[in-house]
Amino acid sequence: MFELKNKVAFITGARRGMGRTHALALARQGARVVITDIDAKECLRVVKEVRSKGGRAACFEMDVSNKTAVDQVFDRVIKQFGRLDILVNNAGIYSPKSALKLTEADWDRTVDINLKGQFLCAQRAAKEMAKRKWGRIINISSIASGGVGIGFEGAVHYAASKGGIIGMTESMAVEFARFGITVNAIAPGAIDTPMVRASGKKLGKEMLKEILERVPLKRIGRPEEISALVVFLASSEASYVTGATFYADGGWLAQ
Repeated sequence: MFELKNKVAFITGARRGMGRTHALALARQGARVVITDIDAKECLRVVKEVRSKGGRAACFEMDVSNKTAVDQVFDRVIKQFGRLDILVNNAGIYSPKSALKLTEADWDRTVDINLKGQFLCAQRAAKEMAKRKWGRIINISSIASGGVGIGFEGAVHYAASKGGIIGMTESMAVEFARFGITVNAIAPGAIDTPMVRASGKKLGKEMLKEILERVPLKRIGRPEEISALVVFLASSEASYVTGATFYADGGWLAQ
């Protein structure tokens, strides 16, 4: 099950954290992985890690918020691999800041990377996938996305962008179904990534303690646990799943 042999998977924000584990997991199932991020040197380290485990990978520097850059990288990927089957829209940023102190530049940067970036990549990926009448688009959202009764101090800009991803996912699923493309979102809870650790330092230990007290499993999640869900949604076994949002949160929302 979940075999992805010869599929081409494009992962954004893949130089570390969940993006890295998504790339490793997809490669383990046989996919050829395209690792993209703003830092090409760190991407190359992930490529070497994939290859050391017998996988196939390539890396490209890309700013997801820049349409010209996105199109150029997709052009190179199609030229090199001849196809695109899977997109994991993982790139994102989070810098906690009070809504009263949030600047227009803070807002624009977060929304441009987290939301516009996912749209630009999904739009271009869908155009390529439609040629083969098969595709998987997996958008990474967050539990901090609205509609579930949980708000986060200092996350107005982040939550707005992540909520937009869920709305975008549902509409894209309807539009792209005719092309054999499924579109789903994953909304992780607290996951042990460099971004979460960095934001945790800003929020303080008490805030992190409070979060973990809300999680029935009483621990922070591992990136690999989200990657397992990515593999499922990328596979043929998930062929009847589209327009859905999967919350992987250790039971947080069940409280």
